[in-house]
Amino acid sequence: MAKYSDIKGFTVQTLTSDTAPSVVSTGSWSSGGSLNTARLQGGAAGTYTAGLVFGGNTPTTTNLTEEYNGSAWSVQNVMGTTGGNLLGCGTQTAALRSGGYNGSYLNVTEEYSGASWATSNTMPVSIDSHTGSFGTQTAAYAVTGNQSPGPSTKVGVYAYNGASWTTGTSVNTAKEAAGGFGTTTSGLVTANNQGTEVWNGSAWTEVAEKNTARTLFGGASGTSGSDGIVIGGTPPNTGKTEFWDGSSWTELADMSTARTTMGVGNSSINALGAGGGPSATAVTEEWTTTPSALFQKTVEGQLYFNSTTNTFKETVTDFPGATWSSGGNMNTTRGSNSGFGASKDSALSGGGAETSSPPPAGVNTEVYNGSTWTEVNNLTTGVQVAGNFGTVTAGIFASGSGAPGAGITNVQDWNGTSWTEIADVNNARRQSKGGGTTTAALIAGGYAPASSGVVNTVESWNGNSWTETTEINTARGALASSQQAPYTDLVVFSGQEPANSAKTEIWNGSSWTETTDMNTARNNAGSSGTSSTSALAFFGQPPPSQTSITEFWNGSSWTELADGSVPRAYVGSAGSSSSAQINGGEKTGASPYYRNETEEFAANLGNKTITAS
Repeated sequence: MAKYSDIKGFTVQTLTSDTAPSVVSTGSWSSGGSLNTARLQGGAAGTYTAGLVFGGNTPTTTNLTEEYNGSAWSVQNVMGTTGGNLLGCGTQTAALRSGGYNGSYLNVTEEYSGASWATSNTMPVSIDSHTGSFGTQTAAYAVTGNQSPGPSTKVGVYAYNGASWTTGTSVNTAKEAAGGFGTTTSGLVTANNQGTEVWNGSAWTEVAEKNTARTLFGGASGTSGSDGIVIGGTPPNTGKTEFWDGSSWTELADMSTARTTMGVGNSSINALGAGGGPSATAVTEEWTTTPSALFQKTVEGQLYFNSTTNTFKETVTDFPGATWSSGGNMNTTRGSNSGFGASKDSALSGGGAETSSPPPAGVNTEVYNGSTWTEVNNLTTGVQVAGNFGTVTAGIFASGSGAPGAGITNVQDWNGTSWTEIADVNNARRQSKGGGTTTAALIAGGYAPASSGVVNTVESWNGNSWTETTEINTARGALASSQQAPYTDLVVFSGQEPANSAKTEIWNGSSWTETTDMNTARNNAGSSGTSSTSALAFFGQPPPSQTSITEFWNGSSWTELADGSVPRAYVGSAGSSSSAQINGGEKTGASPYYRNETEEFAANLGNKTITAS
């Protein structure tokens, strides 16, 4: 049967340059409803149609709060403590205020419900804003600013979790009068002649500076550290607007009124500039992007013709440029743990060994949000090296070791909140591997109970029971797989036969096919992937010691990529072939033997030339 494209053809977009991340080229400012009380240097939160401003200087400090509905501001309940130069982030109905200045530096924290303000735990330091702040009411950062004690440091970072503050990773360069936007896993902070830095959930990196140096600019808007705008500032007073696209700044249309200002908005597409100085003003302006100005957004699989270089190109994941970076440490140090999850920023890890020999099977479970591990409900039965697959809201641990070397039939289901025992597998085993979902999955291989003998048995899961199906070609344990793949399109690889294996086998839903070997044979590796043509193998144990070697599978061959930092085996892992992570594990000869580090793998999109007749 002919393909649609064979009959109708298809259209290829012509561009003068390669595709790039979403770029805002044009937009405009228009007048909005004026504030009821003129002010400057207050806090702001929300969106351009559901905005919030609070506190500030009138010129004396105030506790006044106002809400915006897209056309007009209305007066709401006041804050408990007056203050200007304060931190603000969140939404109109769930906002956070912290720090500020009312004659002295403040450490106060208040939360807004959409109706009233309530006091929460204080910050570790007293701080006035001139602070870059971003996030939500329950996950926020306050970055640098004037602090007491230690007002000269201006590098401190403080994290709020909805209940309390902790000290975070400091920025590289001291800053004051800064602005910021994003989330606690992807944020940006920028200041006058003091640099711009982005946050990836674990580290700060200095990046390109704004085109126009200025201080006391307000507001920034953005849903991540790669999409936002900063507006206004001084000296001299300016209406400058600049867009950050993840790698560079672009100047956009100026506001009508040059000023320092407060910014409101959760995207670079729509935002507000409200109030400002040098003397308090009530002026509000609304920013909207011209819809057609959002162009050249990088999309996987996009085919286009670059007329400048006279080449056909496609946007694909740039695996050779992929890198590992440090993530948040687990609360429990452990090895022989198991895990699953959709990406480097969304993972679960559980069970394993936490103490020295003979290590009992652990029950502890933790969930990762891209920066922090949180302990959740324990497994019903302790287990090591389980077969595992799923997401942080729905996953399975199947079989594994209930005691060192002892395979079990036990299966446990995770529903996003708690674990439940479900139907056992037919064959007790440990260190098997598979993939799929909680209603359609498969596990393969492993070791027989209480022995080192490897097996080639395979069992499929239909949501109610396990059924033996076609065996893998090479019996082995401690293997790895494309965990996030549908069970009809899996690839398994590595393991022990008992010698270390580099074998790769593809499952098509009914049969197994041996294909190209890995470059480095190993056992107890981490793995991730979404199909039989897209997977990662990383870390593991090729004697005499552990490794951090990473390999990418494209359906026909393996390619070595960037190594991780801490070589280890018996790890938890999660993710796809372009966004993955490793957690916990064991490292022989190192102190500690069991690990709690998380490492995150990311492959960005790149533009590749198509060579074809």
